[in-house]
Amino acid sequence: MTTFTTLPLGRSDLRVTPVCLGTMTFGEQVDEAAAHRILDEAVARGINFIDTAEMYAVPTRRETYGATERIIGSWFAARPGVRQKVVLATKVAGPGRNMDWVRGGSPNLLPAEIVQACDESLKRLRTDVIDLYQIHWPNRNVPTFGALYFDPAKDAEFSSIHEQLEALAGLVKAGKVRHIGLSNETPWGVGEFLRVAGQHGLPRVATVQNPYALTSRALDNGLDEMLYREQVSLLAYSPLAFGSLTGKYDEIGFGAADKPGRLAIFDGMKKGRWGRPEALAAARLYNALARRHGLTPTQLALAFVYGSRRVASTIIGVTSLAQLDENLAAWGTALSPELLAEIDAIRWTHRDPAQ
Repeated sequence: MTTFTTLPLGRSDLRVTPVCLGTMTFGEQVDEAAAHRILDEAVARGINFIDTAEMYAVPTRRETYGATERIIGSWFAARPGVRQKVVLATKVAGPGRNMDWVRGGSPNLLPAEIVQACDESLKRLRTDVIDLYQIHWPNRNVPTFGALYFDPAKDAEFSSIHEQLEALAGLVKAGKVRHIGLSNETPWGVGEFLRVAGQHGLPRVATVQNPYALTSRALDNGLDEMLYREQVSLLAYSPLAFGSLTGKYDEIGFGAADKPGRLAIFDGMKKGRWGRPEALAAARLYNALARRHGLTPTQLALAFVYGSRRVASTIIGVTSLAQLDENLAAWGTALSPELLAEIDAIRWTHRDPAQ
């Protein structure tokens, strides 16, 4: 078992391990039996925090919508008592992103849809309560998932933050949700959720789940200060940048690989933020830096996020027990001030503007 000291999430009473098991591969790259083995091992190794979402597995498909939650639910059902040992987080999908199988592709996340989504997640997860319920991406017009610019011309009608918080408050009052969080949010969005909650006596956001990695450090500029001063915890996702920071794509790019990952398997992902040529070029520099210092690329990438004062818990996504072991083995790896300076030097000389 890895020895972890649990940490509070925001101002809530939730205490979690600084490593969280992400599950979006369950139901696509990982079948149910293998997922159960990974979940068993994660808990045995000391992890008490599991994150999922209604829209998982990823990449999103009509056929696998809700599959990840159902797999976790079957794991809970087969192992009496394990639900009480873990902090369970899931997410309601934001407005439609070409997914007409999620509430008909609704372009506006309505309060009633938040309640509906929560009820359906509870059924799939076979639990009575969700410890941390998150809005997966903002309901309003905002650049997300690697988009660069805010475009006011794209504004449209959407449920207000006040209305969203009132719906979440109803779930908390009903005992279906303990605490709430956000994901893929901006500094303005976090501040407005906090302001409205304080003004109207509604639930306070405990967490923000955003990308954070060697090649994804937009959070350092603006959101970092907001989270620190307001005591909102960061849940860092994609610390390995969809595998590009493991080194497995360094030589062959995203073509056929000896150890193919999602960027090699799924064509749609090659066109996303982690698959851009600039992102892979930056990853190669960090991976080479790791090797020069006697570390594996995975060790360097995870140690950077694990050791950041900004991060309450790092969400790791694995497809095998071997990957889980490798990710946990990186815990406790210390990076010297000199190495951190070299990391920043790469950042400033090889910046990807979307990150």
